[in-house]
Amino acid sequence: MDKFNSIIKKAWGVHNSLLCVGIDPVLSKLPKHLLEVDDTVFTFAKEIIDATHEYVCAYKPNSAFFEALGRDGIRQLRMICDYINVEYPDLLLILDAKRGDIGSSNEAYAQYAFDYLGVDAVTLHPYLGKEANAPFLNRTDKGCIFLCKTSNPGSGEFQNIPVDRAGKTFLYQHVAKQICSEWNDHENCMLVVGATYPEELKEVRDIVGDIPILVPGIGLQGGDLEKTLSAGLTSSKKGLIITVSRSIIYAGSGEDFAQKSREEAKKIYSHITKFTT
Repeated sequence: MDKFNSIIKKAWGVHNSLLCVGIDPVLSKLPKHLLEVDDTVFTFAKEIIDATHEYVCAYKPNSAFFEALGRDGIRQLRMICDYINVEYPDLLLILDAKRGDIGSSNEAYAQYAFDYLGVDAVTLHPYLGKEANAPFLNRTDKGCIFLCKTSNPGSGEFQNIPVDRAGKTFLYQHVAKQICSEWNDHENCMLVVGATYPEELKEVRDIVGDIPILVPGIGLQGGDLEKTLSAGLTSSKKGLIITVSRSIIYAGSGEDFAQKSREEAKKIYSHITKFTT
């Protein structure tokens, strides 16, 4: 069984890509012709995956959009995960679920994400501490992606609270320090830092060294890709998974929607490779 750090390096290398496509399906935004087919969400995702796979290192279905569809949504999420694992096994499969609870609940969350869905990594809250997150951390072949400095405008309400008397260390910095120094025994930890905060991304990179960072916020949230790459790349020009969702998956609304997604993914991929090759 490969350890997670080997799995993520393989994913970066297969297409020399740092791009991750987020799969966030909303029925009202899907091409109208797909609403007439069985397994609409799976069909939508499958066509986008097939059209974009050569430009990416990862896919990231967001559990919330599937949960909103009830039992059928969960069934199609499983279908999507199975499809990626069979057809594109070298690509990283991330479940964006932002889980975090006491240990017994996390045991169940880990079983759902890793054993039922078969994902390689899952997004998590660090708030309950290392002990509670042990069910995730102890899976050496799986990635634990902890929220650090998120991309939303209100993230600073808690994440930017000073945690020292001098007021020089903020909570997100403490999270980064704690995870890289105390939690990463199996080299399977990652952090989430939004592209909307490039200065904070640079600070986190300086704190954590080569630990991988998942970066949302490019595209409709307004994050700057060049600033993100300048702030977050490691010395080996890796270390980032740059996730783009809506601007890729909703690039087109007609029967050629998958081709439009491919074109948008290729454009972002080409922009990234200017900095990484």
